Amino acid sequence: MLEKHRQQLIKDILDQQQFASVRSLTEKLNTSEATIRRDITKMAKRNEITKIRGGAESINSMPKKKHIASSAFMVDKTKRSETKKRIAKRAVELCSDSESIIINGGSSTYMMGEFLPELDVNILTNSFVLANYLTENSDNQVTLPGGEIYREQGIILSSYDNDCTEYYYGSMMFMGTPGIGKFGVMESDPLLIRSEQKLRKQAEKLVILADSSKIGERSNFVFCPLSEVDILITDSKASPEQLRFFKDNGIEVIVVEALDE
Repeated sequence: MLEKHRQQLIKDILDQQQFASVRSLTEKLNTSEATIRRDITKMAKRNEITKIRGGAESINSMPKKKHIASSAFMVDKTKRSETKKRIAKRAVELCSDSESIIINGGSSTYMMGEFLPELDVNILTNSFVLANYLTENSDNQVTLPGGEIYREQGIILSSYDNDCTEYYYGSMMFMGTPGIGKFGVMESDPLLIRSEQKLRKQAEKLVILADSSKIGERSNFVFCPLSEVDILITDSKASPEQLRFFKDNGIEVIVVEALDE
């Protein structure tokens, strides 16, 4: 990630939560503590943030109102990217020409865009970054719901019931998740859940894209129970016991070979 992009993300994080430790920024931005400390020092000298012991804080007195508790899209799409790409490719292989599908915004589902131009499909997605990619690189019909753009996550969310979603039908809905386990498919924010559940109602099947680091992980909220999941696509680093658990719950499990990263 470029330095200017990383520093903008640091500023966005601080604007949203006022304070962040060096350790938490290291984890969120997937980089070293030394790099984060250098960024904080440079940004503090430019009076963009305030450097404090063990971290940094925003110079703004009030946090931004529009905040969704999820990983920044730009950062998340770089984590285990080659394995995620294999998962995304396998997801696209489930689709057929002339089919209508729904794709939820996220780093794993965004990678489906590389392979979707090989097909002639109709797509409803709340990912404006995926929609932009597909309109430039494919002839697929792409539909976006109405709503506001949340740039950090690369998605469109609507607070209104009538956002055109209810007029669309899809044979499958593809979505990623911060975790999937015995409690179900997890999500990080209730605002995301509201939007995703509207999309889910319009699809026959639910397909979850989750690399092995997400298997068994928990988050703050449950999007849906395992009984609503039809297919799980993950990678070979997931343990056989975990995969057997999902199969025992009636889920078709597709495993792709993991790449060391």
